[in-house]
Amino acid sequence: MILALRTDKPEAELYLIDNAGHGVSKHTWEAHRQLAGTLVSTVQSFLHANDLEASKLTGLVIFTGSGSFTGLRIGTTVANTLAYAHALPIASGEGDDWLADGLKRLQAAQPGQYATPKYGKEPNITKSKA
Repeated sequence: MILALRTDKPEAELYLIDNAGHGVSKHTWEAHRQLAGTLVSTVQSFLHANDLEASKLTGLVIFTGSGSFTGLRIGTTVANTLAYAHALPIASGEGDDWLADGLKRLQAAQPGQYATPKYGKEPNITKSKA
């Protein structure tokens, strides 16, 4: 099973896809400003509800942008951590067809490679007043 995550907007999305590329399950929730506090537990609950453990996943797909700076960082960090902890391949997907894009890239992905977010513009970082 492949786990896919999208965290770039207030409504976060999780998907389970079988190894043939067919959707098995989907979960969305209004994460908004609680994403950092809810993502890991929601992934665990989603996997449990589908009688699956993270160690049994065969790959991960993450939406990497463009989108919310903070949402993309949180989602990408959690996905990369799962990939690292379970030696899973991870692939990124972008744009409207992100899931198909990510599944295609996952075919060539290897454990030890990680996803990076694409924000669509430079971050707006406050300059030091010193």
